[in-house]
Amino acid sequence: MCLAPVHLTLLKIIRTSEMEITSIKSFLDYYERIRERTNRLIKVIPPEHFDFAYMPGKFTIADQVRHIAAIERYMFAENVAGRKSSYPGCGKELADGYENVLNFFNDRHRESVEIIGNLSHEDLNKKCTTPGNTEITTWKWLRAMVEHEIHHRAELYLYANLLKIKTPPMFGLTSEEVQERSMKDLN
Repeated sequence: MCLAPVHLTLLKIIRTSEMEITSIKSFLDYYERIRERTNRLIKVIPPEHFDFAYMPGKFTIADQVRHIAAIERYMFAENVAGRKSSYPGCGKELADGYENVLNFFNDRHRESVEIIGNLSHEDLNKKCTTPGNTEITTWKWLRAMVEHEIHHRAELYLYANLLKIKTPPMFGLTSEEVQERSMKDLN
């Protein structure tokens, strides 16, 4: 296959471009929208299912929620603030029971946002150290935090589907609604 010079240039741009975070305010605005989607999902899961795990020894729904909160606050936020990770795990000792788990989730998020909000724009380009003792640019570690939450939200969607819980569409429409509207537009 022969690619025209313009296609080669586009491929180079795609391969070398990154989703760079250049502003704390715009990052936090974006991250709050990510969290809103996660919260919408968590709110449809009934309390009686919070101890569900798809197999013994795997995270329960409550473990997933505590994990998102604890890793955000005690690893990512600590690291970008120049401190070592103090991740305590995601067990019931952190918060047990539906309301306590939700409060833990929301409280740790508020603390994380406060820590991240104190970073300067210059801090985004400084290095921080991960628990694996790897140095990484702070904005890249923040991007990894978002990816981490999305990963665990996807797992929560799967858990909810296994339990036959109707989940909210992520962007307002279900796949079926998008398909129906797309087909209507073609006719």
